[in-house]
Amino acid sequence: MIVRTFDELENTERHVRAASGTWESKRIVLARERVGFSLHETVLYAGTETSMWYAHHVEAVVCTAGEAELTDLETGRSYTIVPGTMYLLDGHERHTLKVKRDFRCLCVFNPPVTGREDHDENGVYPLLTEPGVTAGDDA
Repeated sequence: MIVRTFDELENTERHVRAASGTWESKRIVLARERVGFSLHETVLYAGTETSMWYAHHVEAVVCTAGEAELTDLETGRSYTIVPGTMYLLDGHERHTLKVKRDFRCLCVFNPPVTGREDHDENGVYPLLTEPGVTAGDDA
């Protein structure tokens, strides 16, 4: 059993800040835990816009605070995301999140991330693996 608090992750290797300066994320569960997914608490900052494309991952997001406009760049459709709203990127959709009020969310990734990822120039997280853990390995 693993028990962690968000406070104990503060300013550790599991507390990742984007090079872009638009978000920070506490990586609660990672590939090294070998459970088949990763779990993060992420905050995107008000007044920022982040374009993302999880070409290698499926991501589910649950908003717990704040407000953002999510735009599906494949269809052009936009959604207002507020606390209690979930979105699932099950088709590897390119998307943009325009943050109106600091946006706090819980994110689940499959395959799990290692904790070292940041978005590249295309908004993609590279598919990194941990030694002894392969992508999609949930054993």
